[in-house]
Amino acid sequence: MQLNTRTEGAVLILERMFEAPRDLVFEAYSNQDHLERWWGPEGWETDIHQFEFRPGGIWHYCMRCVDETQGEFFGMESWGKAVFRKIDAPTFLAYTDYFSDASGTLSDELPSSEIEIDFEEKDGGTLVIFRSDFKTEEGLRQVLDMGVVEGFSSQLRRLDELLATAN
Repeated sequence: MQLNTRTEGAVLILERMFEAPRDLVFEAYSNQDHLERWWGPEGWETDIHQFEFRPGGIWHYCMRCVDETQGEFFGMESWGKAVFRKIDAPTFLAYTDYFSDASGTLSDELPSSEIEIDFEEKDGGTLVIFRSDFKTEEGLRQVLDMGVVEGFSSQLRRLDELLATAN
């Protein structure tokens, strides 16, 4: 499936259809075991160190490149931390997303963003709309230059694989 991408000022908007029921797609985001199976680009594994799926709850994780063919990325770790703001299962999820280190200390160098995800039933599947609102257009440009769209597209292919096995 195609990932549709656009920007509006400091906001990155990504839309993608999944051939799966909305409840199942939402569960892939709300269940720690499912998230560990698909979160992160292809060739990367994710270990979740903390996951409290509730408003105010923390999600702290590490993505690690395990694919030797990815050259300089092989062995690299990328830590993230999120704080859930609002959960309206199975239609909406919002959290603040940060880059962090292994101890959960937030990065001063990489931008945070406010994430909102809508899960809409459409044509027998689920349209997922991701909005990442950065504080500045410069912050958005920084993550675009890091390859966030390509990585996210790869990650969503992994989600497709997970959903296909659950359907």
